[in-house]
Amino acid sequence: MVGCTVTANSVSGSLDWFRCAAVESVPGKVSGAWVLKGTRMPVSVIFENLEAGANIDDIMTWYQGLDREEVKAVIDFAARSLERPLQ
Repeated sequence: MVGCTVTANSVSGSLDWFRCAAVESVPGKVSGAWVLKGTRMPVSVIFENLEAGANIDDIMTWYQGLDREEVKAVIDFAARSLERPLQ
């Protein structure tokens, strides 16, 4: 199972994609953008599609070869990162 760890740094500011095992950033691969591990699929494309009204099933159909668990891990990581810590 692929997972991502949310930390205080990611909650208070930009996402710390280094803590998400489902993604990688490789210099020279898609200009170093964060992509799903082992692919050239930028993480940003997942969120652009979701924003446009797509769901995970749509994304899986449109972009063959993606791992559903990785896509879900990225979405869950971003969602958890937006949660505010309890005070």
